[in-house]
Amino acid sequence: MNALLHNIKIRRMKTADVDAVIEIEKAAYGDHHWSKDSFLSEISNELARYYCALDENEKIIGYAGSWQILEEAHITNIAVDPALRRNHIGEALLTAIIDDCYTNMVKYITLEVRVSNTAAISLYEKYGFKSFGTRVGYYQNNNEDALIMWTENIFYDKFKLRYNETVEQLKRKINIL
Repeated sequence: MNALLHNIKIRRMKTADVDAVIEIEKAAYGDHHWSKDSFLSEISNELARYYCALDENEKIIGYAGSWQILEEAHITNIAVDPALRRNHIGEALLTAIIDDCYTNMVKYITLEVRVSNTAAISLYEKYGFKSFGTRVGYYQNNNEDALIMWTENIFYDKFKLRYNETVEQLKRKINIL
């Protein structure tokens, strides 16, 4: 972990954050990234929940988003400044989404992830996501397949116990404000 990064703050994304988010989006995804208008649309969508991670200087260092529809949430994206990856920022953002699902009584969480993104897949598995198939040629830039991942009902004791233990481990590594 980067010795300089001890504390991060997670909060809801604001319109004023979008330019900084776009810079992370470009760095993370290259030419095939979301547009500014896409993020502005998401922020104003009542089904969408978007978060920013900020460092101790209030600089945006990552973001994540999901849609919540009835009993399901779909994680749309999680991205971290490439220079700060492996500092548990993406993990903290994932917990913000899961905590929001608990608050809003959302039972199931799903996402797609590139089959080559082993770091992300490992993170999702750590938090109880399981693979339920692939979407062939899902990513338009290179026709890479997407792994479809789901949680079981997050209100089941088995899931909650694992989640709480994993969050406690995370809190020993980084302070989330």
